[in-house]
Amino acid sequence: MSDSDSSSQGGEYKNFRQISRDRLLYEMLRSAKTGDSKSSWKVLIMDKVTVKIMSYSCKMADITEEGVSLVEDIHKRRQPLPTMDAIYFIQPTKENVVMFLSDMSGRTPLYRKAFIFFSSPVSRELVNHIKKDASVLSRIGALREMNLEYFAIDSQGFITDNERVLEVLFGDEESSRKGDACLNLMATRIATVFASLREFPLVRYRAAKSLDPNTMITFRDLIPTKLAAGIWNCLMKYKANLPNFPQSETCELLVLDRSIDQIAPIIHEWTYDAMCHDLLNMEGNKYVHEVASKAGGVPEKKEVLLEDHDPIWLELRHSHIADASERLHEKMTNFVSKNKAAQIHGSRDGSELSTRDLQKMVQALPQYSEQIEKLSLHVDIAGKINKIIRELGLKEVGQLEQDLVFGDAGTKELINFLRTKQDVTRENKLRLLMIYAALYPEKFEDDKITKLMELASLPPDDMNAVYNMRLLEASAETKKSSIASFSLKFDAHKKKHAARKDRPGEVVTWQLSRFYPMVEELVENLSKGELPKNDYPCMNDPSPSFHGTSQTASSVRTGQGPAPHSMRSRRPATWARPQNSDDGYSRLKMNLTILRACHKLTTKLRREIVLGSSSLDDPPQFITKLKLLSANELSLDDLQI
Repeated sequence: MSDSDSSSQGGEYKNFRQISRDRLLYEMLRSAKTGDSKSSWKVLIMDKVTVKIMSYSCKMADITEEGVSLVEDIHKRRQPLPTMDAIYFIQPTKENVVMFLSDMSGRTPLYRKAFIFFSSPVSRELVNHIKKDASVLSRIGALREMNLEYFAIDSQGFITDNERVLEVLFGDEESSRKGDACLNLMATRIATVFASLREFPLVRYRAAKSLDPNTMITFRDLIPTKLAAGIWNCLMKYKANLPNFPQSETCELLVLDRSIDQIAPIIHEWTYDAMCHDLLNMEGNKYVHEVASKAGGVPEKKEVLLEDHDPIWLELRHSHIADASERLHEKMTNFVSKNKAAQIHGSRDGSELSTRDLQKMVQALPQYSEQIEKLSLHVDIAGKINKIIRELGLKEVGQLEQDLVFGDAGTKELINFLRTKQDVTRENKLRLLMIYAALYPEKFEDDKITKLMELASLPPDDMNAVYNMRLLEASAETKKSSIASFSLKFDAHKKKHAARKDRPGEVVTWQLSRFYPMVEELVENLSKGELPKNDYPCMNDPSPSFHGTSQTASSVRTGQGPAPHSMRSRRPATWARPQNSDDGYSRLKMNLTILRACHKLTTKLRREIVLGSSSLDDPPQFITKLKLLSANELSLDDLQI
C-alpha cells in the first residue's frame, strides 16, 4: 500500500502493470540493442515461468517492436542461429544455467552473443559456474538480475503462481520442509514486486496466537510470520545491494493467509465482472458472443476479450449486476432516441421498448454498427446472467448467504432452505454449507454439519470440501482478537455468529452487496493507523524471538520515524479510466471480491493498493483445491465441479 505522492523521479504516473511491462520491454529487451546489434533481430529465450511473466505484462506485438523475431523455450531443442544475438530471460536455477552454458560454449555456439537476465537474485555459486567457462565469457553481452518474478494479472494485482499452496501449507499432512520451501519461493517473488516498484515497505503480518504453554503452535499458525520474515530477508539484501532502492520506508505491506477470511472465495459476488466469471464459464477474460449473420442465416460465434480497452466494460465491471443491467438499457434507449431512423422504426404504439426490441432496431442501422457492437455485446451478456440468476434461484441463495454472514440467519433458516428448495444446484448448496462451516466450526463436534450435508444430499467429495474448512480456521486466540476489534455489540442470541457488521456511513444500495472481504477492513484500519500491533506486529520493529523464528531486531531501526512516503508519481484521482497500454491482458479466472475491494479502497483512501496472492481462483477452482487438502492421492484434474 503506497501513498504514491509527488514524485522525486518525475514523469507520468504508471500503474503496477505498466511498470512491469516497461521494465520488461525497455530495461531488458531494449537494453540489448547495443553497438552493432542495434539493427539486427534477436532471439528471446525463456523458461516456463518467465514465459508466463512476460505474457501477463506484454503482447507479442510489444516484444516484436523491441527487435525480437523469435521466442524459444530454453528446454527445447533449438536451431543454431550463429549470426543472431540471444536474450535469455530465465530463473536463476542450476538447470537453466547448465542449458545456457551448453548453448554458448565451445567452438560453435548457438548464438553470436548472449544477454542474460535473471528473474530473481542469482547465487554466487551459479555466477562462478558461468565464469569458469572462458569461451562463454567473451560471448556475454550482459549478466543482470531483473528481479521481476511475479505475474501482473491486473493494474493493481499480481500472483506468485503457487497453484498448490493451499494443499502444501494447509493440507491434512503437514510437511514443514515442503511448506518452508513454498514460503521461501513466495517470499522471493513478492520481494521482486518491491524491487520493480522501487518501494521499501513497513512489513506487517498476522501474528500467531498468543503463547500458551498448554497450546501447541502448529506450522499453519506461523505461515504469515514465516512469509513476512522471508520477504524481510530479501528486502534487506535489496536495500544493501540494489541501486536506487529506498533506504527508508515508502509504503506498507500487510501479510495475511487464507485463515483470515474463509468466506470471501466462496460467497456469491454480485458485481457484473464477478457474475461473468462465476456464471458464464468464460476462459479467462474470453467470452464467446453470438452475432447475427448479415445474410440472416445461422448466428456467427465471435470471441471477445472483456478487458480495459472496452469502455463499457471499464465503466460497469464493478457495478452490481442489477445496476449494470439498468444502465445498459438506458444506454441502448438513449442511442435509439438520438437516431431518427430508429425512432420511426420503433414508434409503433408509443409503449416502452424492450431491450430485445432496441437491439433489433439498432441492428437495422449499419452505419452505427461499430458504435453499437460493444453495447449489444454487453446487453447480451447481462441478459444471459439475469436469465441464469432467475433459473438457479440465485437471489434466494445470495440472500441466505448474506444473512448467515451478518448474523441475520442461522441453523434453523439453513435447514428450512435445504428442505424447501430442492431444485438448488449441488454447487450452491455446497457453497452455503461451506459458509456455515466457516461461521459455526463448533458444529463439527456435535455432527450438526454432517446432518446438514446429508439433508443437502451432497456426495462424499463435496463433504470433504466442507470438512476441510476446519483446516483453514484461524487459531482461537487470533480469531477472537481479530474479529472482536471489528465487531459491534451484537444481540447475544441473534448476532452470535456474525462474521461481518454493517458499517456506519457505508451506503449499501443493493441488499445482496452487503458482504465485504475482511481485507477491506484491515487495510482501512492499517491506513488510519488503527491496526492493533499485538495482532499485526511489524517486522521492522525490534521484537522478541518467537519459537525459533529468526531474530531481525538487530538489523533494523528502533524508532518508527516518519510515515512511509512513496517516491512514485501521484496516482490520478480515479482508477477506472481507459489505459493506453495493454492493461487488460489478464487470462486468469478470478475470484474478484478482494481485487474489487483494492480498486475501491484506492479511490476511497487516495492510496494505491496492490493485491498479491498465491493464485486467484473462481469459487469452483477454490472448492476443488479445498477437496485436495485431504485427498493427497488425487490431482486437480480428478476433482471438478
